[in-house]
Amino acid sequence: MDYRYEAPEEIRNYLNYMSTIRGRSERTCKEYYLDLRTFFRFLLKKRKLVPEETPWEEISIQQVDLPLIASVTLTDLYDFLAYAQKELPTYHKSPSTTYGNGSSARARKVAALRSFYRYLTEKVHKLDHNPVQNLESPKNKKSLPRHLSMEESVELLSHVESAYPERDYCIITLFLNCGLRVSELVGINLSDVRGDTLQVLGKGNKERMVYLNDACQQAIKAYLPKRLKPHPEDAQALFISRVGRRINQQTVKWMVGRQLEMAGLGDKKYSAHKLRHTAATLMYQNGVDVRTLKEVLGHENLNTTMIYTHVTDENMKQAALHSPLAHFSPPSKKEEDGEGNPEDHQEKTQENQPV
Repeated sequence: MDYRYEAPEEIRNYLNYMSTIRGRSERTCKEYYLDLRTFFRFLLKKRKLVPEETPWEEISIQQVDLPLIASVTLTDLYDFLAYAQKELPTYHKSPSTTYGNGSSARARKVAALRSFYRYLTEKVHKLDHNPVQNLESPKNKKSLPRHLSMEESVELLSHVESAYPERDYCIITLFLNCGLRVSELVGINLSDVRGDTLQVLGKGNKERMVYLNDACQQAIKAYLPKRLKPHPEDAQALFISRVGRRINQQTVKWMVGRQLEMAGLGDKKYSAHKLRHTAATLMYQNGVDVRTLKEVLGHENLNTTMIYTHVTDENMKQAALHSPLAHFSPPSKKEEDGEGNPEDHQEKTQENQPV
């Protein structure tokens, strides 16, 4: 699927703007397109602009033009979100999916629509009115990121077994020590490793420098002699797959999941991205201030990083609850003064009599 060929002119121009001017990645632009395509498929079906029997996946949005885009109302948007909540597949690529988008998926669709209509009204001035302006985003349930404990992290690193152990150990070590995103890790080139630093290309094509500690440097040093022979097109890629190409995100996610299972951690719903959460949490717990952590993780907004302060708050709460004295309560005043049940007092007195 290539939105450059599928998208109608107005959407295509918007996505080109997001890519070239705003610096959004190819993957992000594709996600924007899929969300916009879903909305306009719904709109075409709702307004009976396509035959009733047309399967959802076969609804083309090529006919979506500026007049149709401008005709969207707030009611259309509310109807769409209601439809998404009940009818859209929860997992698009899964044949056994349930149906109904959660709040985060619906919030992402709202964000895509807001961005698209803001572009049309504020950047290219093709619309005078923005129908999405007053559309509220669904409330997301704030949940703390799942992460491995220090002991679990050590357990994972101690049980890396595969056909390419040096590579896989190096990948997990970089995740746990540098807090990389999966997309950042697979994009690393040999030239990005510069002594004790690593140049990383993050979201929005923003580069940042990450320092490599001794564990990372040793893991890379041990891996490089075992690095598989790459295909000429991927000669600069640091991590190579078994077929000689740059390792992809799905392979990394599968590998990490496999290693977690082998370490006895697979039943806790951990994943490659959870290793990034683990790195951030362990850094914060060991004294890294939140502003430094923001730069290490490549967050654009400090509020995104602040979630890791809540993780440690929760940890401290759990520590208090698990104290062996957590449920101790002192005896009542009456018991101390001997004013309890007279029968109990009599029994205690008899117990104290000499035999």
